[in-house]
This record gives sequence, C-alpha cells and structure tokens, in this order.
Amino acid sequence: MPHSPASDKLIVALDVPNAIAGEQLATKLGDTVNFYKIGLGMLTGGGFALAMELKEAGKRIFIDLKLFDIGATIQAAVEGIASFNMDFLTVHGDPHVVRAAVAGRGNSETKILAVTILTSLDREDLNHALIRDGAIPDLVAERARLAFAAGADGVIASPQEAALIRALPEAAGKLIVTPGIRPTGANRGDQKRVETPGSAIAAGADHLVIGRPIRDADDPAGAARAIQAEIAAASRVH
Repeated sequence: MPHSPASDKLIVALDVPNAIAGEQLATKLGDTVNFYKIGLGMLTGGGFALAMELKEAGKRIFIDLKLFDIGATIQAAVEGIASFNMDFLTVHGDPHVVRAAVAGRGNSETKILAVTILTSLDREDLNHALIRDGAIPDLVAERARLAFAAGADGVIASPQEAALIRALPEAAGKLIVTPGIRPTGANRGDQKRVETPGSAIAAGADHLVIGRPIRDADDPAGAARAIQAEIAAASRVH
C-alpha cells in the first residue's frame, strides 16, 4: 500500500465560491495543511490560478473535476492539466475514460484517481439513474477493480467501502482517497455514506478529503490539527 507523510494524508477541500475565499482559507491554515483539493465549483472562480499559486508555494494539489467524455477529449484535457504537474486528478471510473486519462497523463507525476460511486448517492439515487441492481459496496468494488485494470493509480470511494477495495488483489500499490469524512459529532451535510477520520484510516484509506468541518470551524487550523492527530494515531496502529 502507498505511504504518504502523515501531514499529507489530510486533503483540505477548498469548497468556497472563488479563489479569493480559497486563498483566505489557505492563509488561515498556513503550514498546518500541505494538501488541497480544488473542484469544479471553484474552477470558474479562479480555481486553477489558485491551484498554480498554491503549487508554487510548495503545496500539493488535487484537481477534482470528475472528467467524463469520449476518449479523445479526455486524453487532451488530461494532457493539458498534467503539464502543470498537479498531484491528483479525478475522472469517472468507466474503463474507457480511465485508459484515455492515463494516456493523457503520459510521463507526468499526476495520479489518475477514478470515481466509483459518489458518496452523496444512495441506492435510491442509483435506481433513478438506471444503474443496475446490487448493493452499493459490491458495485463500488467492481468499479474499482475495473478502474485499476484500466490503469488508474487509485480510486475515490466512501470510507465505508475502503476495506472492501483494499482487499482486492488489484488494489495492491493503489491509492484509496476518501471523501465523506466527518469528525465525531460533526454534521453529515449532504454526504450519505460517512465515517470518522480514524475509522477511514483503519479501513485502508491513504488520504482523507475534508471540507466543511475545517472550513466552517471557528479555528480552521486548530480543527485541521485535531483531525491530523486522529489520522496519525490511527496510522500508528495500522
């Protein structure tokens, strides 16, 4: 299983309206946080410029776009993003998308992470989307297996499925990155499949993506340090 410095296991989601707000949050967090996620919601608000600025300041950057398109378009898009040496990039876990993304990534160090099933979805949501029958953990594990076979460096998955994915033979040496993390007592927000930081690490997650519990805290840096302490304690045990 890949290993990262304890400080890099926490990825703070800059889920704010624009780059100005993102920069303000990153300034509050200072040296406490080394890894940030910038997603589609902030992209049109200067998100990519902020990603470049944080990268130049020595931070690691996860670009979370969940790309999905025909292969040629995916390959071209990923080639462009990978030229900036971003650390992680998400695409949907469909094998043709993953293969195209890996081709576009080329020799860059950008890791291609495949989305299995969004953590905001439950079985009823999948029914409405005409996704085939089956328990979500089983579908997630199968999508992860297919994504790994297509060349993905890792997957995005609920912490509730992390152990199931980690047990796959195809998961050896692959990354598991888990959103849907809420410290004990925190509001679940719009996430339906959630776990605590410690339990996600225990289940085999390599990186935890956390937004609101840090962003909305009275002391964001203090909240981040508390979560990192829980991650560190779980990592020592496992």
